[in-house]
Amino acid sequence: MESLNKTSAIRFILLDLANIPIYQAFCVLIFLIIYIITLLGNSLLIIVVRINSQLQTPMYFFLLNLSIIDIGSSSSIVPKLLIVTVSQNKSVSLLECAVQIFFHLGLGGTECIILAVMAYDRYAAICKPLHYNRIMNTGLCIFMAAGSWIVSFISSGVHVNLTFQLPFCRSYHVDHYFCEIPPLLRLSCQDPWINEVALYISAGIIAMCSFFMILISYIYIISTILSIHSTEGRRKAFSTCTSHITVISIYYSTVLFMYMHPPSNYFPKIDKIMPIIYTVVIPMLNPIIYSIRNKDVKITIKSKLNKKITFK
Repeated sequence: MESLNKTSAIRFILLDLANIPIYQAFCVLIFLIIYIITLLGNSLLIIVVRINSQLQTPMYFFLLNLSIIDIGSSSSIVPKLLIVTVSQNKSVSLLECAVQIFFHLGLGGTECIILAVMAYDRYAAICKPLHYNRIMNTGLCIFMAAGSWIVSFISSGVHVNLTFQLPFCRSYHVDHYFCEIPPLLRLSCQDPWINEVALYISAGIIAMCSFFMILISYIYIISTILSIHSTEGRRKAFSTCTSHITVISIYYSTVLFMYMHPPSNYFPKIDKIMPIIYTVVIPMLNPIIYSIRNKDVKITIKSKLNKKITFK
């Protein structure tokens, strides 16, 4: 009981974005702008999908899930990061740290699976167009989306439980901008090999399986596109996948680097920058990437704006 009370009283000290006041102000301004763009961009995408009946399709259903994930992922990190930077108190309680890891890891896992599901959706649309509506029926879409959330958050809960069973006695200064498992494992005075194995297994099951599902889907997609005789037909078919390919390329390159490289290969600067990219920058870029190349989204936004201008 005494050990439990001692553990629960732990407060971790996080890094702020900069030590010099002028740099602090600049970093806070940049991250605040990114966060606002993230909220506005993803919220706008959600609204557009909901108000346009023509967008009530499996692809946009999963895109709506992705926007919710991006809002949650950014909101679990950026507000606390800004508070830590501008505040004199750089500490977070064990509970705050556990909650941040739980949502950060859960939402990250969900995004991995949703991106894989979206690849399967594109495979069904391009390779099995005549059977698309039967394959991607409402029941299957809801099952895949719900399964993505449930599996990821169960996995996240297991990792949070394993992490905070460790004794932290080396230091309470986390060499990171927010609570994340790899930096916390380096603070433990006990060998965290069980946690590391669990992390690799989880990354293998969720991230790597999702990645291979995406890879296999796109092998079939590219093969089908190349078999199309018309150049215009090939261009149109490939254009439906470019946004998704861009998003998965950026996301997986950062996540796999962070969680799959051996703990002995520790690169302090890179290991701090990579998580910022996939928790702060990517959630801002996703709605922009999907909107710029999406005629349906752009037409819906323009029509609503024109209606408002005409009404005024």
